[in-house]
Amino acid sequence: MDDKGLSPAGHRTRLRARFEQTGFVGFAEHEVLELLLTLCIPRRDVKGPARQLIHRLGSLKAVLEAPVEILKETEGMGEVAPVALHIIRAACAYYLQQGLEDGPILNSIDKLADFWRIRLSGLKHEVFEVAFLDKRYGLIKNGVERLQEGDIDRAVVYPRRILSAALKHHAAALVFAHNHPVGRAQPSEEDRVLTQSLIQAARSIGMTVVDHLIIANEDTFSFRRAGLIDPIPYPQPLAAQPN
Repeated sequence: MDDKGLSPAGHRTRLRARFEQTGFVGFAEHEVLELLLTLCIPRRDVKGPARQLIHRLGSLKAVLEAPVEILKETEGMGEVAPVALHIIRAACAYYLQQGLEDGPILNSIDKLADFWRIRLSGLKHEVFEVAFLDKRYGLIKNGVERLQEGDIDRAVVYPRRILSAALKHHAAALVFAHNHPVGRAQPSEEDRVLTQSLIQAARSIGMTVVDHLIIANEDTFSFRRAGLIDPIPYPQPLAAQPN
């Protein structure tokens, strides 16, 4: 659909109407970004900034992951829109986290990977996060914490700190995740040793390690899927309550 000749207000209206009819089906990446920018840049043309950002950074994903300072360099973005795009990305991660709270996540490695790719992709330094699960392997409400941040290739992880946080959440099981800002999502020998140390530490206080995910851009490595963590028994169905 050609919007040539439409005023900025008319173009906005046309984009919103298309979205209301079909969602983002048929939208180009710059059009998705345009629609997002209409939410935070009132009464101004957003086509130019959207096209410039997609051309410069290569994709919508790269735009949402770009530092605020980079986004502000684009003419027409102003001060509010760059922060608003970061808020939109954070809201997506929050949405996925609440989805993981709906039930057991033993068969949700892909959902976990999607969640942590949004949270960790694009970071320039390594971080280590933990998800705290209940005895049914469901994510405890607000049960994801960033427990360590490091430099570009290392975040020092202390098992005692992780177990202390797990006890605070009354967790029965854990999922670990960290990112590789450079390189591939393949475990180093240090990653393997750390994972085994954490498994043993968790086991010593009756907790189970469900998985350890490594995120590197669009790539994800799962220790559980690779057979580097022992299979986890499925929880038994809850007994029926007497009337």
